[in-house]
Amino acid sequence: MGAQLTPRPGPTEDLPSAADRPAPAWTPDPALLAGPILLFDGVCHLCRASVQFVLARDPRGAFRFASLQSDLGSRLAGHFGIPASELTSMVLVLDGAAHTRSAAALRTARLLRAPWPLLSVFLLVPAVIRNGVYDFIGRRRYRWFGKMDACWVPDAEIRDRFLD
Repeated sequence: MGAQLTPRPGPTEDLPSAADRPAPAWTPDPALLAGPILLFDGVCHLCRASVQFVLARDPRGAFRFASLQSDLGSRLAGHFGIPASELTSMVLVLDGAAHTRSAAALRTARLLRAPWPLLSVFLLVPAVIRNGVYDFIGRRRYRWFGKMDACWVPDAEIRDRFLD
């Protein structure tokens, strides 16, 4: 579980686990939380490419996905205490905790086939530096990579990996 960071605008990097917060209005089925779930911006071309990158490097099929704009994405964000207005980054739900920003990206890489887990060494870099780079790219992602008019709909052969 991640440590709670000093309050700041935007979501925290590692949010408290579900056990450390008051009971939310909606509680997901424990089976839903078994295994990693990657929440992503469903209208962002860079985010879609990131999901496709994970799909290609997750031979065990462990990852499941949901867009942040979906009902389930919103419910999971609420369950982990992430306000909908702050959903500007990817969220990795893993082992009962939610990780955002650079922690989500690097913890995701750690779960992929080699050589990508080597990137998790960057978790040793202070979060303020890692997240600075992450936020720099995140603020420009639509300008640099574009934005779709509607959420991406995955192909039939991978549809079962998507929860929404």
